[in-house]
Amino acid sequence: MTRNFLLNDRQRLFWALQLGGWAAWGIVGKYLYTRTVLDEIAPNYGLYVAVITVIGLVISLGLRYLYRFLWRRPVWIQAVGFLGGSSLAGYAWMSARSKIFYGWIEKHKDVDAWLEKVGDAAELYERVSFLEGFGSGWTVMLVWSALYFAIKYYRIFQEVRESALRSSAMAHEAQLKMLRYQLNPHFLFNTLNAISTLILEQQIEPANRMVSKLSNFLRYSLDNDPMQKISLEQEITALKLYLDIEKVRFEERLQLEIDIEDDARHALIPSLLLQPMIENAIKYGIAKSDEGGHLRIAARVFAGELLIELSDDGPGVELVDGRIPDSKGVGLSNTRERLRELYGSQHSFKLKNTDPHGLTVNIRIPFETRKDSR
Repeated sequence: MTRNFLLNDRQRLFWALQLGGWAAWGIVGKYLYTRTVLDEIAPNYGLYVAVITVIGLVISLGLRYLYRFLWRRPVWIQAVGFLGGSSLAGYAWMSARSKIFYGWIEKHKDVDAWLEKVGDAAELYERVSFLEGFGSGWTVMLVWSALYFAIKYYRIFQEVRESALRSSAMAHEAQLKMLRYQLNPHFLFNTLNAISTLILEQQIEPANRMVSKLSNFLRYSLDNDPMQKISLEQEITALKLYLDIEKVRFEERLQLEIDIEDDARHALIPSLLLQPMIENAIKYGIAKSDEGGHLRIAARVFAGELLIELSDDGPGVELVDGRIPDSKGVGLSNTRERLRELYGSQHSFKLKNTDPHGLTVNIRIPFETRKDSR
């Protein structure tokens, strides 16, 4: 929770890193390190470290505003600002440190007296001390600048990545909705054709019953979000609404067998997954036989997967590599696409011929229940 509290607010994250980083440098990098290296330190050395740490923090804030000003500029300008800003900040910081050090820790007169004793080597010592001090200050400011840009670019990368993921999720959702809604007009077209035929044949009562059952099915269909999964038991209920419509056309010629294990009834599947395959079986299997036919829906749970089998005893079709060649129907192809979009490689969708005749569809998807999806 603390991590998200910091990461979700840029200002909060900056100040946490700024205060924490400079505190770590002052306490560990300067004070404790100096105490470890030297046998003894001046009584007010701790106060000196606290003051120069605060000065370094303030100077680095100036770098922050400089880099924010340069952020939208070309990369080469940012690079010049990065090196120039770090150098100026390091020089300013070391100058302030030098004045405070010689004012509090080592008095100028003591230093001058010591340099006189050193003699000719004093000038070289002063130059080396200056370069060493400037190098130390410049390195700290350079590291601060590098971390600033690294975190800035990392946050941009994360935002771009999250935006890409959101775009991908939206495209995925749009694809699923398109596939799902493409099925309803297909089914509706076939049903309205059947109603039209009944009316032309003056079979008013069957036509009226079919319209009533169509209304019930469409109400169920529209009440269910295509992005939401429903239990297999709910799917079977929807299928029965659909089959009530088809029974008006086929009456006793359409026989249905449902064999669902108890555990499988609670399994979650995409809404109206099975209806287009049942429609396909009726259209190409049952409707082509004068005697009608038999549909079977079976489901069971095995090894953490839901296994669904839909079969008919129609004339069957010629299969090539488990597919119907030159098929122009949308039912099977859209179902295959929906499963691919939802489950990726964690599913299978296979067609095979039923013995002695007919077509069987086998579906394998991960077994999940309402409790698992919370």
